Amino acid sequence: MAERFTKSMARNIYLGGSTFFILLFLGLTFDTMQAMPERDNRENLTESVANGKLLWEENNCLGCHSLLGEGAYFAPELGNVFERRGMGNEEAFVGYFKAWMNAMPTNVPGRRQMPQFNLTDQELEDLAAFFIYVNGINTNDWPPNVEG
Repeated sequence: MAERFTKSMARNIYLGGSTFFILLFLGLTFDTMQAMPERDNRENLTESVANGKLLWEENNCLGCHSLLGEGAYFAPELGNVFERRGMGNEEAFVGYFKAWMNAMPTNVPGRRQMPQFNLTDQELEDLAAFFIYVNGINTNDWPPNVEG
């Protein structure tokens, strides 16, 4: 190696590194685009699911809960709440979810409390449909444990 680092050497390192990382980025993007159709859950996307997602956003649920690893960690992960609490039965989960939401806050001393949002039965059913939909997304086994 030369004792002196020249401008042409710096330029070659810059251009070579830039080319490498641009090609890496394009390759990873292409791989992701090829994998997405296999992981799609659009056939289960209904008006009820869309309304549930809107309720999720309007009530800022992400401010306390996480969904598929994104959000706050003050309250439990809800991306797999249907798997954890629904026992594979959608009707049982909707009933459980309505009862849970209507019982909030529990006023148990020393526990974090969820506020009462006073949602209608239809809104609770829509939110439950959203959680059932999210549970069907192929997340490559994320979160790593059942309890999120």
